[in-house]
Amino acid sequence: MTKPHVEFNPVAQEYFDNPYEIYKRMRDEAPIYYDEREDFYALTRHADVAAAFKDHESFSSARGCDLGMVRSGDVPQKSIIFMDPPDHRHMRSLLNKAFTPRAIQAQRETVIELIRHYLGKADPEHFDVVQDFSGPFPVEVITRMAGVPEDFRQQVRLWIDTSLHREPGQIDWSEENQKANVDSGMYYYGLVQERRQNPQDDMISRLIAAEIPGPDGELRKLDDIEITGFTTLLGGAGAETVTKLVGSAMVEFARHPEQWQLLLDDRSRIPDAVEELLRYVGPVQYNVRYSVREVELPSGTIPANKPVFLMGAAANRDPRAFDDAETFDVTRDRLQAQNLGLGYGIHSCLGAALARMETVLALEHLLDFMPRYEVDFDGLQRVNMQNVAGYHHVPVKVLK
Repeated sequence: MTKPHVEFNPVAQEYFDNPYEIYKRMRDEAPIYYDEREDFYALTRHADVAAAFKDHESFSSARGCDLGMVRSGDVPQKSIIFMDPPDHRHMRSLLNKAFTPRAIQAQRETVIELIRHYLGKADPEHFDVVQDFSGPFPVEVITRMAGVPEDFRQQVRLWIDTSLHREPGQIDWSEENQKANVDSGMYYYGLVQERRQNPQDDMISRLIAAEIPGPDGELRKLDDIEITGFTTLLGGAGAETVTKLVGSAMVEFARHPEQWQLLLDDRSRIPDAVEELLRYVGPVQYNVRYSVREVELPSGTIPANKPVFLMGAAANRDPRAFDDAETFDVTRDRLQAQNLGLGYGIHSCLGAALARMETVLALEHLLDFMPRYEVDFDGLQRVNMQNVAGYHHVPVKVLK
């Protein structure tokens, strides 16, 4: 009996439930996958995905980063993830100043304070890792940095979750997605207006004061729409990544208790564990680019003018790149291949160092809070999101 043709549908319930089985078949049977009905390509092997991430001249970000956006060319706002050089280079150099090693270290005590606050309120008998802990604290960190008042920080998370949610079969934005994006954008736009009148020691105020080269080479200020786009993006990326990574971490450690024991025995392994989690269950599944010309990749040819899925999560489990790629191992040799969990190339995650620090500190405190625990696997609830994987609910019981 022959196997049915491999099918990748980025909004199928089967894909939301378990993308990794589909990735394995795609890598083996259709590394340059083409969907005739939706007219897109998808790359899953590490060599192809890494090459495409690096080749920003062939694979453009200027049309957006999900299939609906890239296909329509209707980019909703000025944002660094929707830019190619030279605009991208100017904006990146400006935003990098917010994420220098010193700036990240300056957030360390804030992160610890928030982690202790949320774990201090948690009930060990009825603890939901995501709802009680990994959901609320990261968005507090990034929105504080941006300058969002305390009353609106958790609202930002709700807007993000709503804007990224996808029903099975839904490629384009729903009314709910649109409303969340508009409400979030209007809120940040209003905040930018306030900071113009009353600057403070926050990222929005610094962006207002900053200058970048314009098309004619002359320095210019950012406009309100640009600043709104950046702060909206940073709020989303800063909240989603750690929220999903920590939730998935506790599920994987429950499935592999010997790996959790390695961390209990030796806390110095925690940074390596974070890298392995980013490889094995990284929150970002893919980014969509637009091929502006025909491109030769190790596994074949991508024609010009097509949406192309760069499936970083599939590439991170490619056995051609990693030994025992389907095994979760916090002692793994990290030098074998490039970990694509936080992107690669010019669009690699701006806040990667902050996300890593937050996740390391979260695991350190969870090792103290629940050295022994059980996950209620029947109570797990996955998210259905555009390009993001993880859990909405991870109920656990802390064991004595």
